[in-house]
Amino acid sequence: MSFFGLSKKNIIAKPGFNRWLVPPASIAIHLCIGSVYAWSMFNPALIKVIGGAASSADDWSLGQVVWIFSVAIVFLGLAAAFAGKWLETVGPRMVGFVAACCWGGGFMIGGAGIMTHQLWLIYFGYGVIGGCGLGLGYVSPVSTLIRWFPDRRGMAAGMAIMGFGGGAIIAKLSIDNLLACFYKAPEYLGAIDAVELVTEGGRRFAEIAGQLTEVVVVGANDVSRMIVPGEPGVYVVNSGSTGATETFFTLGIIYFVIMTIAAFSYRIPHEGWLPQGWVPHTAEKAESKMISQNDVHIDQALKTPQFYLLWVVLCFNVTAGIGVIGVAKTMMSEIFGSTLPFIVDAAYAGTYVLMISVFNMLGRFFWASISDYIGRKVTYYIFFALGIFLYLSIPYTAIKVQASPAAIWLTIFYGATMIIFTMYGGGFATIPAYLADIFGARYVGGIHGRLLTAWSTAGVLGPLAITQLREASRINAIEGLAAKADPAVFERTYGAGISQLSQLVEQKTVTISNLMAIVPSGVTDPSPTLYNTTMYVMAGLLAIALIANVFVRPVHERHHMNGD
Repeated sequence: MSFFGLSKKNIIAKPGFNRWLVPPASIAIHLCIGSVYAWSMFNPALIKVIGGAASSADDWSLGQVVWIFSVAIVFLGLAAAFAGKWLETVGPRMVGFVAACCWGGGFMIGGAGIMTHQLWLIYFGYGVIGGCGLGLGYVSPVSTLIRWFPDRRGMAAGMAIMGFGGGAIIAKLSIDNLLACFYKAPEYLGAIDAVELVTEGGRRFAEIAGQLTEVVVVGANDVSRMIVPGEPGVYVVNSGSTGATETFFTLGIIYFVIMTIAAFSYRIPHEGWLPQGWVPHTAEKAESKMISQNDVHIDQALKTPQFYLLWVVLCFNVTAGIGVIGVAKTMMSEIFGSTLPFIVDAAYAGTYVLMISVFNMLGRFFWASISDYIGRKVTYYIFFALGIFLYLSIPYTAIKVQASPAAIWLTIFYGATMIIFTMYGGGFATIPAYLADIFGARYVGGIHGRLLTAWSTAGVLGPLAITQLREASRINAIEGLAAKADPAVFERTYGAGISQLSQLVEQKTVTISNLMAIVPSGVTDPSPTLYNTTMYVMAGLLAIALIANVFVRPVHERHHMNGD
């Protein structure tokens, strides 16, 4: 493991080394892997890879591509559980370099999957290989910075993890620009009324040069959802490019280079090093903040109830936020796109993703630093009590904006979700310090890695809840709207009767958006309330996490290492 200076023994800092040189490398790696939080920026392009201007029958659905994000998070947790102990043996440079290979390589494999329209390749590349890169890259800086900053554990963890929350800031700007740069508009046949359309098996076709060619229809309500907005009308399927393939390849190369440079910048303190002039807490002060002066071995930590209580705390805090992050851009468009279209367009929804990243990042540093003063347990009490109230406020604002469209409801929603995401990020940044307080700092990297399996679980629970509950609400909404539509108008619009609704919905021919164009005036658009049930469930999960946090106590002395 000593080749190329990657081994642990080759990166021990010399006397007089400035510890403030370490955070930039940690933040750089986390900025790269933190781009996973911008996954929802890819969703519009991935669900239109074949249709180009709109989703065609053979395109992937939102539910299919959202799970790529979930797989990446699952493998993040699994890789972190393995890498935590491996990190103690080989050091952060080796782990960081392998992370660069996996994360950059995952994008390259995923790009090949988009190019060949093989969904499993995107799952394997971005989800499995890239997810392993996420886990390896995530744990490598945390224990390193906690060792460099024993005097400010919360702030150190906040610095290490702050970049992960902020990664979507850079990713949002780069993904948007790259997709627009590589985008190629599909062939435009003309306005809807100017093209004779035929419906067969729920699909739309137009006659070109004597042959029926599959097309997608972009209504006036759907123009804002195009990758690059164009004219409403009829577009030929498989005649353009969303730019997703080229974007994946470009980002893969960029991330590999940056993460490799950062990994080779790592240094670790020698055994027994302490900051100059710093004296560890007295036993009395440490006890008041529930800070242990003893160490617990990685394997022994798994035998304590504290580990599993903190696992629940992290899992449900993450579950409540991660599902929303995965569909953030889509959620903003659906809740406010129809009620406040003059404000919430595609660009506004994209900026919302950016602001999620900003507040996620700020929350990581702010809450982790605050926890150094008020204690970790009190910090999590704030997360859960305030979070329950804020999650319940989202359905309220959705119902209100549906009944009476006004910018004030958008402002309330925006403010509530931004606070939620500061606490979501703060939960990630504070948990390493919480673990160091409970189990000691010696093996915090390994224990933290194993606790991140809670993130893997949340990566499944969050998107599962939000996609399944949203899909059930969407189908109910479509059926309700179709029942209000004039059957003759419905058949004239879609080329098939209401009796074929299920097939038309399955082939993406009928949507809430285009149904709203044919139902009688005065019918309320149900899009804003598609996520209400999900928010009630998330609030319930936070209540469970709150109870788990109540029962966290200092580890019994029988689990302490005996003078080793």
